[in-house]
Amino acid sequence: MDSDDVVTPGMREQLDSPSYQGLATFGMRPFVTEASQLDALKPDIAVVGAPWDGATTNRPGARFGPRALRANAYDPGTYHLDLGIEIFDHLRVVDFGDAIISHGMWEKSRQAIYDRVSAITTRGIVPVILGGDHSVTWPSATAVAEAHGFGNVAMIHFDAHADTANEIDGNFASHGAMMRRLVESGAFPGDRFLQLGLRGYWPGEEDQQWMRENNLKHYRMQEFWERGAMPVLDDVIQEAKKRAPKAYISIDIDVLDPGFAPATGTPEPGGFAPIDLLRMIRRLTLELDVVGFDVMEIAPAYDHADITVNNAHRLIWEFFAAMAVKKRDGS
Repeated sequence: MDSDDVVTPGMREQLDSPSYQGLATFGMRPFVTEASQLDALKPDIAVVGAPWDGATTNRPGARFGPRALRANAYDPGTYHLDLGIEIFDHLRVVDFGDAIISHGMWEKSRQAIYDRVSAITTRGIVPVILGGDHSVTWPSATAVAEAHGFGNVAMIHFDAHADTANEIDGNFASHGAMMRRLVESGAFPGDRFLQLGLRGYWPGEEDQQWMRENNLKHYRMQEFWERGAMPVLDDVIQEAKKRAPKAYISIDIDVLDPGFAPATGTPEPGGFAPIDLLRMIRRLTLELDVVGFDVMEIAPAYDHADITVNNAHRLIWEFFAAMAVKKRDGS
């Protein structure tokens, strides 16, 4: 069954409208709500929203990120000029709605995110998770690791911040601590971690020491600036292949310079430009076996002209396009 088989003529009319009207699904893809529909449709990718921002340390508002990525992103078309591919001729994608969050209740919300993503991963479908603050990656990446085996997936983490604090203000589930939780759980051992774009003034020496002891690999923004994006990415890809057979890509939108992504809770000057990050995501997807993907920390209330939303949307579009090429080519 094709994903379009669930779409009635009236829904098709809504989905084929320009992005400013009709049903707001991610990329105007068919909307499904039931796990049984995933069984019937067998999509390659299912998009799920995780509108939780209860673990932020500065500006809140990332709970509105999933809706903004569905409703506010300018519809760019579906033919990738550089790759020469009509994305959805080869890639079956559905929007699987949101994990239903309970405000202020982390454990209940964490379980809802985990369950929603597990419904995707246990069916051999690749999840794309729309955050939410970065604590969402803890349950979502855990679900991916469980589906493929703890230690079998490398974490490729784009972020201005390492997010490896033991706790922040007593919160062990802070959006600045979840990467340590993933390491401690065994889902992603430290030597499976590759962190790209780190810069700024946090975390401090105690957490830096913990990262060294647990063999996390860092590619700081300084290195990208000195050597160039693609030479550093050559090393990242080589390291990822050595460390695990599969990869999960997690993007905190603050890895972009705030001139390109003002709508985030913890902006840090000196980050990537979209021209580089888009191509990095494309290459990583083409050259690695990516089994999970997320984009976090988009807080649209601080956006200007939907700059952040559109940049985040295109990162996912690059992932889709590269996955479509691999599907077309049987790789």
